[in-house]
Amino acid sequence: MKRNYYIMSDGILKRKENTVYFVNKEGKKPLPINKIYSIYAYGSLTFSSQVVHLLAKEGIPIHFFNYYGFYDGSFYPRETLLSGDLLIKQAEHYLDHDKRMIVAKKFVEGAGQNMGKVLSYYRIENTIRDTMGDLAGCDTITEVMNVEGRMRSAYYTHMDEILPDGFKMEGRSRRPPENMVNALISFGNSLLYSTVLSEIYHTQLNPTISYLHEPFERRYSLALDLSEIFKPILVDRLIFYLVNKRMLKEEDFEQDINYCLLNDQGRKTFLKKYDERLKKTIKHRELNRKVSYRRLIRLEAYKLIKHLLGSKEYEPFVMWW
Repeated sequence: MKRNYYIMSDGILKRKENTVYFVNKEGKKPLPINKIYSIYAYGSLTFSSQVVHLLAKEGIPIHFFNYYGFYDGSFYPRETLLSGDLLIKQAEHYLDHDKRMIVAKKFVEGAGQNMGKVLSYYRIENTIRDTMGDLAGCDTITEVMNVEGRMRSAYYTHMDEILPDGFKMEGRSRRPPENMVNALISFGNSLLYSTVLSEIYHTQLNPTISYLHEPFERRYSLALDLSEIFKPILVDRLIFYLVNKRMLKEEDFEQDINYCLLNDQGRKTFLKKYDERLKKTIKHRELNRKVSYRRLIRLEAYKLIKHLLGSKEYEPFVMWW
């Protein structure tokens, strides 16, 4: 079975036949090419064109993160699952205002319902529902984004009711995050974005054409769209679990006057549990079989494809448990 590889320190990727080796001051670690799904690099990584050729041939992306744990970019292999018909339909749904609005609202609707499910799990009144009702009256993408922002702001306010003393959010802060909870959210969201991008790569979707977020040069904005649905499920619930179970403590962070970051040990703990969660399976109600959380992301991309091609209207994934 293929797996994600998380590289936490500076080093070099070298190739010998069909094996990639990660070499650093601690020694040499083999990464058999048939076992790699994606590579996540949190340190300075050097590699040769031979490594690039092999990874491209096998369709293996590398995602790069900076000192703060924010996503920097990806080595995105040449797409092999190309579809001219789908590309035209994808662009058509972006250019047609009404069609774009339908998809954009669905993404926000799914995100809102999943945020509400998280609050309900912790027996907190769902105050997001009323705000989500404003989606129906939205006529522009800016208005849709405004509703999404208000929902998430209300949701983040409730986080402090779930988190223990010492781990209060006290408002969202980003680049850089100002406290431990904000550091976890930023780290987790960047990680999820790259995970979603890996899943999009294995479909015929073009990752640069999006609907909720504006497509920009050098940004795979469709991954941002789909990430909104899975943030409450894969990032927020994991944060609550790690903090409330005291798997992450204050000593797992590096703090200064203006910023707070996970240190190496904190990142290792988060990545280990995140990877376990991606592999965790649930019984899918429609498919009537067990699927992993990672597979749920791919299935969401397939549902979007069906919508774009006109075979089945898109409905966002919502937790039922």
